[in-house]
Amino acid sequence: MWRELHSSRKPNSGTVAVLLVAAACSRTDSSSSAALYLSVPPRPADCRDVAAGSDLHEVLAKAAPGTSLCLRPGTYAAPVSIPEGVSLWGPRDAVVRSSGSGTTVRVAAGGRLSGVHVDGSGGRFDTLDAAIVLEGAEAAVEGVHVDHAVFGILASRAPRSLVRGNEVEGGGDAALGMRGDAIRLWESPGSLVEGNLVRGGRDLVVWYSDACTVSGNEVRAGRYGTHLMHSDRVRVLSNRYAGNVVGIYVMYSGEVEVSGNTLEGSSGAAGIGLGLKESGGLRIVANRFLGDTTGVYVDTSPDRADGSNIFEKNIFRGSDAAVVFHGSEHGNVFRRNVFRDNGVPARAEGGSDAALNAWAENDFDDYAGYDLDGDGLGDVPYESRSLSDDLLSGHPDLAFLRGMPALALVDAVGRALPLAQPRVVVRDGSPRTGSAEPVPGEVEGAADAD
Repeated sequence: MWRELHSSRKPNSGTVAVLLVAAACSRTDSSSSAALYLSVPPRPADCRDVAAGSDLHEVLAKAAPGTSLCLRPGTYAAPVSIPEGVSLWGPRDAVVRSSGSGTTVRVAAGGRLSGVHVDGSGGRFDTLDAAIVLEGAEAAVEGVHVDHAVFGILASRAPRSLVRGNEVEGGGDAALGMRGDAIRLWESPGSLVEGNLVRGGRDLVVWYSDACTVSGNEVRAGRYGTHLMHSDRVRVLSNRYAGNVVGIYVMYSGEVEVSGNTLEGSSGAAGIGLGLKESGGLRIVANRFLGDTTGVYVDTSPDRADGSNIFEKNIFRGSDAAVVFHGSEHGNVFRRNVFRDNGVPARAEGGSDAALNAWAENDFDDYAGYDLDGDGLGDVPYESRSLSDDLLSGHPDLAFLRGMPALALVDAVGRALPLAQPRVVVRDGSPRTGSAEPVPGEVEGAADAD
């Protein structure tokens, strides 16, 4: 899981042990929510049984709003449509199987699908063939197992929809770009995506959907663990992202809260724990970035000169660069974060100057200052600068040299010769000293942030 770091900053065995313990602790943080996918929701009261092999399309067509139908174990032919206000429940061995074309199950406004196994969908991307599509306000899918589908669960213009406790398995063997989204919200404001397990899909998407909550999910081996675009006031809470290319990407969105998540193993050249693009008013609090190539990538964010993004009480461990700035030269505030075993705490790319971002009371493992008054804060500022990063920022075609002895020698020259000193990327006037690192799972949450 853990990559080899810069040649001068390789973790010893004790560091690796701490990283593994941190990862193990993070698994328990959202267990109460993520465990939802392990159970089938209770059978509804006053539920009418449907015999295995019944023409489910015909049975549902005759159901009045407020009706609950319960499937017996067996296989049912698709496609089927759940009318407004009708609930369809079944145990996991009640299988609704795709005909091989189109969408398998459609759920109208106020309808609910729960407990069953939905097997497959059609194979067309252009028509968004999916296992399940929610098509109206307050439609719900809960505790369902989805596999062999191009797209998993789509909510399309379905405000206040509920996607909870489902297990969605994508075609993990296909190239990432050739997979469909495991879960997608499209123009579905006020929706809740909670306690789902997603494996081997492409993305979990929240697009054009304000005031949604993505909470307690576990997303593995995909492209974007959660991808927000043009979606304001979204909360992304207590999720676990493991082995995705990008854990969370927030694009063109504002007033988003990202709190209590674990983002680990976003490795490779494009690996990013959290990415921001032209987004402001964000609160990034009490997250764990473990073993990502880049912990946080900040691109032109905040998107307004008077805007800000707050990064507080996060843990960054085992990254090549904990934070990378691209065209983001102001308005980002980093306070009370922990930086351990990273190649560098921060890097500025594309010729940008990140000096106007604010840093206060952060804990850096390479701080060489002192604390004579014993208040837990350093008496001299912490500064991070790298001549090699300055060189690569102006000449990105030399990036393949990163981690090689030649660039280590460049940094040594920058430290030894004042005339060659590079610009400062990080300057924390009150770094923490001698303080114990917060234990993952015990970091104060967003509600406790100052």
